[in-house]
Amino acid sequence: MRPYYALAVLPFLTGCGSEPALKAVGTPVTPMRVETAAVAETDWPSTYEATGTVRARTTATISSKLMGYAREVRAQVGDHVREGQPLVVLDARDLDTSVLRAEAGREEAKSGFSEAESAVALAKSQLDLAQVTFHRMQDLLDKRSITDQEYDEASARLKAAQAALDMARAKRTQLDAKMAQMEQEVRAAGIQRGYSQIIAPFSGTIITKSIDPGTLAVPGAPLFTIERDGAYRLEASVEESRLSLARVGKTVSVTLAGIDRTFPGRVAEVVPSVDAAARAGTVKIDLPLFSELRSGMFGRALFDTGGRKVLTVLSSGVMERGQLQSVYVAENNIAHARLVTIGARVKDNVEVLSGLNQGDRVIAPIPTGLADGARIEVHQ
Repeated sequence: MRPYYALAVLPFLTGCGSEPALKAVGTPVTPMRVETAAVAETDWPSTYEATGTVRARTTATISSKLMGYAREVRAQVGDHVREGQPLVVLDARDLDTSVLRAEAGREEAKSGFSEAESAVALAKSQLDLAQVTFHRMQDLLDKRSITDQEYDEASARLKAAQAALDMARAKRTQLDAKMAQMEQEVRAAGIQRGYSQIIAPFSGTIITKSIDPGTLAVPGAPLFTIERDGAYRLEASVEESRLSLARVGKTVSVTLAGIDRTFPGRVAEVVPSVDAAARAGTVKIDLPLFSELRSGMFGRALFDTGGRKVLTVLSSGVMERGQLQSVYVAENNIAHARLVTIGARVKDNVEVLSGLNQGDRVIAPIPTGLADGARIEVHQ
């Protein structure tokens, strides 16, 4: 390549009173070595983007089953809790009294067992004696050794002994029933007292709390909201005309702004109803497990809609300044700046919407110091 020269003006003095002379001195300008990439027509994936919010798959609102003042609050917002871990302890002194009362009734019922057993044994022995006596009297009556009156008296004593045994056994049965009732009361009082400790239904993270020590807990009033560990979904709003793209089990590309990463997600559920105001349905997309995931994050889901032919160029050849995008096109060893409009990006390529034609050579990457009109040397 022939060197190019720039004109430098130098003053020369020829003597006293003489006019200064100008002399041109040539200095070579070295062309900047660059690499170029051709604008080419490419099979470009076509996608539909839906936005949504990250939600936990399982969220529980925890409330009290009893009315009582909070004696201890053992969890705060952001705490990780284990399944069965106590979160709140209510004042349960009245429930302790109920348990003691039920246990006392059970012990009283137990104390009557020995007396009832003795009564049954005594009635049984008296019945045995009455039966033996009756059989003897029956033999004597057959031999005409006793009168009918004596026989009738023996028969009456046998019936009385049988009735006494039946009564003793009935009292024993009643005592068994009372004992079972007392056991149920003790168990019920224990269950009620157990409600004074409000526990975590599963392992997860506390995201809201509305109780402090001394606060009155009311049945049904929310105390905590807890999210289960490692189970998050992106709930995306999809236009009703695009709901056919969301099929259960389909894999979609998900991008979360909060952690600046893209990963695959699986469509887990398509809500069958459509919001009449927004004309959109909700699609729930299961997300992989990441420690950075948080409920409430903003996310985007890309649904594949097929492919199309577009012009593309390397993204390293595109400059973005505010709302303007531009490239340098190599023409006759000169870099020419050109405004362009770009579209979507896929990996290292960017879609060209306007400003370039197929076959144009775009400088990529853009070297430092390159300016419009600069001399370049294309390095292949």
